[in-house]
Amino acid sequence: MQKDVQKSGPAGAVYGLGVIGAAVYYISAASGFWMGVAGFLKALVWPAFLVYEALRFLGA
Repeated sequence: MQKDVQKSGPAGAVYGLGVIGAAVYYISAASGFWMGVAGFLKALVWPAFLVYEALRFLGA
């Protein structure tokens, strides 16, 4: 019998902690309810912001 081993488990945990941290940051900086909702949605896609800024910084 073969075992399927999840090799990306730690990456999922890091992403999850990043989402929680980003949500706390964006929601605490929100000035109203809808800005908090927008902050939560931003927290779900924070890797896209990170990659965009990194590529812009590198001049790519």
